[in-house]
Amino acid sequence: MTDDVLFLSGERVTRLLDVDAAIASQRAAFTALGSGAADLPAKIMHPSRFDDSVVFAYVSRLSADSGAVAKFGSVNPGNAASGLPTVHAVVTVLDPETGRLVAVLDGTAVTTLRTAAASAVAIDALAGPDSADLAVLGSGTQALAHVRAISRVRDLKSVRLWSPTPHHRARAARTLADLGFPAEAVGSAEEAVTGASLVAACTLSTTPVVHGAWLAPGCTVVSVGSFEPTRRELDAEVLRRSAAVVVDDPATAAEHAGPIVDALASAHPPPLVALGDVLSGRAGGRTTPDDIVTYASVGLGIQDAAAAWAVVRAAQGESA
Repeated sequence: MTDDVLFLSGERVTRLLDVDAAIASQRAAFTALGSGAADLPAKIMHPSRFDDSVVFAYVSRLSADSGAVAKFGSVNPGNAASGLPTVHAVVTVLDPETGRLVAVLDGTAVTTLRTAAASAVAIDALAGPDSADLAVLGSGTQALAHVRAISRVRDLKSVRLWSPTPHHRARAARTLADLGFPAEAVGSAEEAVTGASLVAACTLSTTPVVHGAWLAPGCTVVSVGSFEPTRRELDAEVLRRSAAVVVDDPATAAEHAGPIVDALASAHPPPLVALGDVLSGRAGGRTTPDDIVTYASVGLGIQDAAAAWAVVRAAQGESA
C-alpha cells in the first residue's frame, strides 16, 4: 500500500458527493447496466448464525476507465434502537489499468447516498410529474436521506412519516422540518400511505408495512428494505395492483427481494422490469396517470462503483 491512497471518511464522502451528484451517479450506473456495459458479478448476502446481522460483499466495475470497486459490510438491525445506521461498510477502489489500490471510502456514507439517490432516479422515471405528497415508512438514516433525494426530483408539498416507535418518528419529523421539509409524524402506516402519491419504505421489516389496499390511484411505491427473502416491506396486494414492477436487476431481485420472491412463486407472477431498461427506453413503466407502479430495490454493486468513482474523482480534483 502506498502513501497516495485516498482514505475518505464519511464526512468527506458526504461533502464530496452532494445529492445532485449522487443522483447523477446512479443514473449513470443504471444506464450502464441497462446497456450491458457494466460488470456486475452476483453479490453475497449471508445471514449470521449468531445474531440477526447480515454480512454482505459486492464487487463491480462501471466502465473501462473506472476500476473495480468492492464493498464489504454488515447490516445490524439492532443499531436503529441506538440511533445508529443499520448498515456499516467499507468500499475499496482499484485503478483501472494496474489494479492497485486507489482509495478506501466509508461505505456507510456511500450506501446511504447511493440508495436514496437511486430511488430518486426511479421516482423521476416512474412517477407522475405532479406527484408531491410523500409517505415515508421508517425514521432512520435511509428515511431522512430519501426525503432529501426525492425532493430534488419532485416538488414535495407534504411528507407524512411513520415508524413503530413514536419517539423515533417524532425526532425524524423534527429533523426534516428543521431542514425545511413539510414533515409530519403520524400514528400509523395506513395514515401515512393513504392518499399519498409517493411512498418510500425504508425499513428492515419482516412483515409488510405497506398494504396495497391503502394505495391511491397513480401512486409510485419505492421499497429499499426488502434486500433478503425474509424481509417483506410490501404485501402481495401492492404487487398485484402494480401496472409495472420495476427492480434494480431482475435476476438479483428474484433471488433476494422478499416480496418479489413470493410474487414469482405465486400463481400469477408479475413480469419484472429493469430500471436500466426504463431509463434507456427499452421498457416502459407508467402508461396511464392512474397506474400504480412499484420500484423494489435490493441494492447493487454497480451503484457503489458509480458513487465511489464520483467521490474519488471529486477528491482528486480538490488535490490537483
